[in-house]
Amino acid sequence: MTNKTNSAEAHPITVEVVRNSIVAYADEMGNALCKAAYNMMIYEVRDFCCGLIDTKGRMISQNRGGLPIFLADLGVAVEDGIKRWGLDGFKPGDIMIMNHEVCGQHLNNVVIYAPCFVDGELVAFAANRAHWVDIGGMRIGFGSSLTTEIFAEGLQMRSLKIYEAGVRNETLWQIINDNVRFPHACLGDMRAQVASCQLGARRYGELVQRYGRATVEACIDKVWDQADIKVRSVIEQIPDGVYVAESALDNDGRNLDQPIKIKTTVTIKGSVMSVDFSEMNPQTHSPLNSGKSGGIAAARVAFKAITSPDLDVNEGCFRALEVIIPEGTIVSAKPGAAIGLWSIALPTTIDTILKALSPALPNRIPAAHKGDMGGCSFYGFREDGSRFLLLNIFGGGWGGRPSEDGEDASVSVCQGDVRNSPVELQEIRYPMLVEEHALREDSGGPGAYRGGLGVKITYRTLVPSKVTIMCERTKVPPWGLNGGGNGAHNVAVIRPQEGVERIVYKGTEIPLAKGDCVTFLTAGGGGFGPPETRDRDAVANDVAQGFVSPEKAKDYYGWRATASAPSSLSA
Repeated sequence: MTNKTNSAEAHPITVEVVRNSIVAYADEMGNALCKAAYNMMIYEVRDFCCGLIDTKGRMISQNRGGLPIFLADLGVAVEDGIKRWGLDGFKPGDIMIMNHEVCGQHLNNVVIYAPCFVDGELVAFAANRAHWVDIGGMRIGFGSSLTTEIFAEGLQMRSLKIYEAGVRNETLWQIINDNVRFPHACLGDMRAQVASCQLGARRYGELVQRYGRATVEACIDKVWDQADIKVRSVIEQIPDGVYVAESALDNDGRNLDQPIKIKTTVTIKGSVMSVDFSEMNPQTHSPLNSGKSGGIAAARVAFKAITSPDLDVNEGCFRALEVIIPEGTIVSAKPGAAIGLWSIALPTTIDTILKALSPALPNRIPAAHKGDMGGCSFYGFREDGSRFLLLNIFGGGWGGRPSEDGEDASVSVCQGDVRNSPVELQEIRYPMLVEEHALREDSGGPGAYRGGLGVKITYRTLVPSKVTIMCERTKVPPWGLNGGGNGAHNVAVIRPQEGVERIVYKGTEIPLAKGDCVTFLTAGGGGFGPPETRDRDAVANDVAQGFVSPEKAKDYYGWRATASAPSSLSA
């Protein structure tokens, strides 16, 4: 490999070229993945991330719009492969597949990565993680709380070569094909992931060939150093101290009477922030656990939101963060634990980290947001006998902020820029009818700045089917700050064609007859500041828009109808 410079010193112009190139490559990987993927969780919802990883498992770059809770684990997957194979164990044309529990999350999140060679030298890896609709085992879709160990949750593959020197491993391919419920979609998604990684490896190789490895890596080091300097300058403005907050999840999905403790301790010392999870709830006998990377991801999401929300993601963004995370908690479960609901605890954990810092950052921390990873899983068989699985995610309200209302109908802080599937596509692809998808009136917590609104979405079944429901934060709703009120909590309502309507918070494989309806009411954000100080015109507008009912406007804000602010609105 030719090094086109005699010095590894990073010229400022070259640094900027490399900075923008490595992010552009990750974005291009994401675009290629979306265009070729088979399931809507990838090409519509965008439940994936793409990135470049160096030969030490460090994050060179990640695509814009990648899931925030994937901030900690692409490098983990590659690093584990390096330990297994050694750097000299990779060859051009190799493609690795990885979803083992060492990654710390449910097995549906499959990593594909490819080595990048330049003139015979391994210089980096291109990697992506994407949600497969199925990975075998007893779990179908989202939300099942039935498993007690990971071996019931599907196939595990630990840095196996699905392609070796460009030749497909037919045995491994057949094993996957024969052990998932939707092999056409899963193997199609894998091919899309492979193409994405090959593209990323090729692009990075072109960059190295242009400037030389030493120069490119010097530029990357400079980019990381600059991110680190910016992050530390923000931390230094936070008063030194130890900040503690506690909240809870409803339960683990099995023992419904036992709340799950979420406790975080945040320490600011100079230019370093540490997040301590030592007092988190012990791991459970249900799948509401994650591996250690789950806790690290939660800490990274909160940390980046505070210190560098506008910076592209790279390893330098997290040098100033220390995470204390002993083995055996719900965010650092021991090997063998069920982790199918790995992400459920993370939004509340992030909210709790931010809550701990609210006294130190009173003008920056919002009230709590919807606080769950809300979504639905409907599944069964079409009239022609073929299987279907409808997966979708739901938005909810974000907390009111020190200077404005919370956002409406937005996904959780863990999900970043992911989207819900369009109603029209759901109805085309699956035997379901979406009867309503609307903002949920009165769901935002009252405050000087109101919490964002949740949504109301109703599905009607067109064939007999089953649904899994996992509502969270129903006993500890999204909290307000500085005198603001709580937001409405999550709930689901089943309205059968025959029988009595019932409220459901958690349930796995609930049978539905043809024509039954399920309505999901998602949580609103907490309010910020005393409700009585809310601007009168803002209250009147809330009523006029149907965001707040006249009755609640009166109760919360002392509002009265006037000629310019009607007391009621037609639907």
